[in-house]
Amino acid sequence: MKTFTSGWHGYAAALWALAYGVLGAAWALGMPGFPWGSDDPDPDGALSILAGTTPRFGWWIAAFSLLTAVTALALTRRSGHRAPVFLAWPIAALLILVIPDSRLMMGVAYTPLLLVAPVFGWSLGGATFADAWPWPVLNQLVCMLGGLLLAAATLAYARQQERRSWFTPQRGRVAVYVAVAVPLVYCATRWAWALGIPLGVSAEFLAEGEDGLWLAGAYLATFGAFGGVLTLGLIQRWGEIFPRWILGLRGRRVPPLLAIIPAGFVSIIITVAGLTYIRWTAAGRFTWAEWGAWLPECFWPIWGAALATATVSYHQRRRADAHQAGADHARAVLTGDGTGR
Repeated sequence: MKTFTSGWHGYAAALWALAYGVLGAAWALGMPGFPWGSDDPDPDGALSILAGTTPRFGWWIAAFSLLTAVTALALTRRSGHRAPVFLAWPIAALLILVIPDSRLMMGVAYTPLLLVAPVFGWSLGGATFADAWPWPVLNQLVCMLGGLLLAAATLAYARQQERRSWFTPQRGRVAVYVAVAVPLVYCATRWAWALGIPLGVSAEFLAEGEDGLWLAGAYLATFGAFGGVLTLGLIQRWGEIFPRWILGLRGRRVPPLLAIIPAGFVSIIITVAGLTYIRWTAAGRFTWAEWGAWLPECFWPIWGAALATATVSYHQRRRADAHQAGADHARAVLTGDGTGR
């Protein structure tokens, strides 16, 4: 049973890779839906690193997918060799962090706004879910899913070798503080613009967004700040036990996945968005005179790495607490001091 439990991620990743490889070959043979190049609604082809590709690139996708499938299947064998790990991690990083772009974060951030807009009668300039989640952006989620499955298989494979974890509670606590502090620079600029203060930009630049654009920016900033508050739960008691003011749940233990899944996903999408801005900066798309429009975003990979570290540390601490609670219960039963008396 242990082999199946630790190996199903590898089989799932291999299945994903084979399916996506077939999709890549189909694009190369003329099937519509190629998510990059001319079919991508990227206005100037600057968001995706694959913006310049054509459907013929599907053959490379098929070859890459075959390599991914072979690597994933190698992770299901309990040989203990490190070679599959060294190949799996770069592939997973490519699928999770490099192929997606900043539109993934924008889609996540604007989805709540699109959900409540009809309630308040907001038009949002006619924006719809189709605008926030076109197929090229949904495809990024598909690629990320494959990368996450491969990463999970790699972790399960590496878990065979007993090693001291780098993710200690102390590092987790420091990471939480970093994850809370880094986005505040971005928040400060967007809140300032909404108030008419040209922080990090020229007055001319500020005037370009007076039609409501900076209010949307302030919404994103508030969204990020609220996320920072929630990040504190990874080291606070209310991140493990529901507080008293939550009716129906007060005093109950917080399911670990309730924090781990959203925090882990957010750590990925903000890292991806930050890497997009770093690529743009390296390409010379920005000027120092308008640093407020791009420099805070270049620190987002630090935010993402800190949030990921805090999340893993939280996961390991909750798992250790659960194991300890189970051991204490078993000991109580055996000694006649528990429910087994």
